[in-house]
Amino acid sequence: MDIRATSSNADINAVLQQMRQIRDQSKQIDRLTPAALDRTQSSKDTSRTDFGGALKGAIDTVNQLQQTSSASQTAFATGADNNLVKVMIDSQKASVGFQAMVQVRNRMVTAYQDIMKMPI
Repeated sequence: MDIRATSSNADINAVLQQMRQIRDQSKQIDRLTPAALDRTQSSKDTSRTDFGGALKGAIDTVNQLQQTSSASQTAFATGADNNLVKVMIDSQKASVGFQAMVQVRNRMVTAYQDIMKMPI
């Protein structure tokens, strides 16, 4: 059996296990009374990351990908590193990350415009 197939099967099994855990947690939440649900929500709120923090983290990640790509391109151009595959992969990671961030921004702008168009 191929090592990649074994790794892929392990990844699939891990994802299935996570899905089962989420399903079980959602069933437990459905059984909670409203008072118990309020207590559960208030205890979870302290560990929850706010939207702004999550967005800043995503922007920082995209920025790091772009800096890594730039550094590998510079190293390749100066002859310090001759691994073209690494340069191309870093470049594609930065490109995909940036495109995803632009799409998120576009969705946020659209949502903001829709909210502003709502009658009061």
